[in-house]
Amino acid sequence: MENVVRVDCLYRVSTVGQVEKNDIPMQREFCRAFIAEHPNWKLEKEVYEKGVSGFKKSAKERDAIQELQRDAVEGKFDILLVYMFDRLGRKDDETPFIVEWFVRNGIEVWSATEGQQRFDNHVDKLMNYIRYWQASGESLKTSIRTKTRLGQIVQEGRFRGGTPAYGFQLVKKGRTGKKNRELYDIEINPDEAFAVKRMFDLTDRYGYGGRKIST
Repeated sequence: MENVVRVDCLYRVSTVGQVEKNDIPMQREFCRAFIAEHPNWKLEKEVYEKGVSGFKKSAKERDAIQELQRDAVEGKFDILLVYMFDRLGRKDDETPFIVEWFVRNGIEVWSATEGQQRFDNHVDKLMNYIRYWQASGESLKTSIRTKTRLGQIVQEGRFRGGTPAYGFQLVKKGRTGKKNRELYDIEINPDEAFAVKRMFDLTDRYGYGGRKIST
C-alpha cells in the first residue's frame, strides 16, 4: 500500500462579490475532486481567504500564507494544492519565491488545473516567474480599468459608494442596478454649497489652510 500523502488546500477570492458568487465553493469542489483522483492523497486541511487581494497584499500580511508556512516547517502536510496558481498570489516580485520556498521546505505545490510546479532546472524557475509576472500584469490592467471606470462614474454625476462628501447629497432617480436595487445619484446640496464655495474662496484668494478655515 502506498504511503498516505497529506494535502492542504488554499482557497482565495479577492473581492466580496466573488464570495457572494460562491467562487470559493467552486474552488473547493474542484480541488476535492482532484484529490479523489489520487488514491494515496488525503485532504488534511483547508485554508480560506475571503476578500484578500493577492496583488495588493504581501505574503507577510496574509494570515493564510503565514499559517501554511508554519505548518510546512512543522511537517504537518506534504502537498499544497490550489485551484489555480494565482490563488497563491499575483505579485511578480514575491509570489514566485513563496512557491519556491514551499518546495525547498519539502512541500510539493500543485494546481488542480495546471499540475505541479517543479524546480528541477532553470527552465522550471523561469516558467514559475513568468506565470506570476503575467498574473501581476493582469491585476495591474484590471486595477487601471476599474479606476478609469470609477472616474467616469463620478464625472457622470453618479454615486460610486461610500459616504458623500460635505456639500453633496444622495438622491434616487429611479435607476436600478444588476441586483434590481434602486441606485443613488449624487448632487450638490444647496444648503451646504455656500459653505463649500466659501472654503474654496478662502483658499484661492487668501491662501488659507484647512486649520485656519476650520478656526
